Amino acid sequence: MQNPPSLGLIDQFHRKINYLRLSITDRCDFRCVYCMSDDMQFLPRDEVLSLEESLRLVKIFTSLGVTKLRVTGGEPLVRKNITWLFEGLSQIEDLKEIVLTTNGSQLAHHAHMLKTSRVKRINISLDSLDPILFKKITRTGDLDKVMLGINEAIKEGFSNLKLNTVLMKDVNDHEAIDLVNFAINKKMDISFIEEMPLGDIGHKRKDTFISNDEVLKKLQAHFNLIPTTFTSGGPARYWQIANQSTKIGFISPHSHNFCDTCNRVRVSSKGELFLCLGQEEKIELMPLLRQHLDDDWPIQKAILESMRIKPESHDFNLETNKPSVIRFMSHTGG
Repeated sequence: MQNPPSLGLIDQFHRKINYLRLSITDRCDFRCVYCMSDDMQFLPRDEVLSLEESLRLVKIFTSLGVTKLRVTGGEPLVRKNITWLFEGLSQIEDLKEIVLTTNGSQLAHHAHMLKTSRVKRINISLDSLDPILFKKITRTGDLDKVMLGINEAIKEGFSNLKLNTVLMKDVNDHEAIDLVNFAINKKMDISFIEEMPLGDIGHKRKDTFISNDEVLKKLQAHFNLIPTTFTSGGPARYWQIANQSTKIGFISPHSHNFCDTCNRVRVSSKGELFLCLGQEEKIELMPLLRQHLDDDWPIQKAILESMRIKPESHDFNLETNKPSVIRFMSHTGG
């Protein structure tokens, strides 16, 4: 076995990659209208990374200089034996930050485990405070369960909780101010994420797209917002609400492309290393993991070589009626 280069992961545009987003399942107990189709087909079990393979991959990435991990899905907390994985992750010394993205439906059951497993931050998807509209957007979701999960996470002492909200024109954009007030009340942060053209979901995204510039303008009319240089290591650009602990983030892949500072790669639950959320370049890692059970170098080498094909940007385009990328967001990982 060889030792990887000490410089870590540097792509062809001289961006240092230190952030891995790992999907541990493509399954979810919600069917959000901007993320999935109504009749989703999920992967067979043998085509999904085992938890042991997921843990091994994280260790391999940390050996290459990755220090931040976000566990995603689908909905990661529906994965069986999830406690085992987080206990293993918590023991990786080179992993400085473990974070989680969840829809919150299972959070009440796992909040204590996550707190004891060194999870630093939790992002919770929340697109409506209206139970009826919440059910319409998620198709299957129960808002009460999400609220219970948020409250349990707060009781466990998580101080880095953040809401993720996708606003859609004429669907839930009227709730922007209410959602910010909810975040203030809970002493949470909130990020608004522009809808991304991933997967054929049954509606034209340009009809529901709302720019974060519009959202910011609406919020500035109600809140005293102060621009900040704060970063959580991801693409959000934050504004501080005056005299409050709450920050408002904007993730704007369309209106304010953030690709020049990209520091992340994604591994799908199928073991595909995607170099960009909005492009198709990928490296198949699962075959290497299963062929080289006792030798990490072939996987390390493949990851290092993938830096040559990491694209400069995602090139999202809402003007076409077709999705920019055919795969669903739940496949790549949220």
